[in-house]
Amino acid sequence: MITQGVKIATQCDACGGVLTRDIGQFIDCGRLWWGTEGACQSCTVAWCEQDSGGETPEEIRQALLSERGPARLRLIVPETSPVAVLRAFREVHGLTLTQAKALADELKTTGLVGTLVEMEFIAARLRQRSVRATVETLPR
Repeated sequence: MITQGVKIATQCDACGGVLTRDIGQFIDCGRLWWGTEGACQSCTVAWCEQDSGGETPEEIRQALLSERGPARLRLIVPETSPVAVLRAFREVHGLTLTQAKALADELKTTGLVGTLVEMEFIAARLRQRSVRATVETLPR
């Protein structure tokens, strides 16, 4: 399982105490998941939420990118067959062919940038289609 998370301390809206939030993304059973949970140290405010499929909420993505930095996905062999790449993008994101082509062009030239878990998720789908890809972490 690939996972990445951060803990963030904020002020509790209910009592003004310290609210600790644990935010993250992970890959489990071939699916991209996100989760967030929080608990106030001074009152009873607490929650836990997670989901898979669809898009990770932007607040979670930005917290991971801010604390852990971005990752870049690149093709090891840029001349890879575009059909396998397009199929992988359409499976992962449910994109139209035009949208998938735009992402494939970006991947072939500069690479795709996102959270480590997102890039590893796409890389795994590419590898399933015999497309060689690598993920590198970038400085913050």
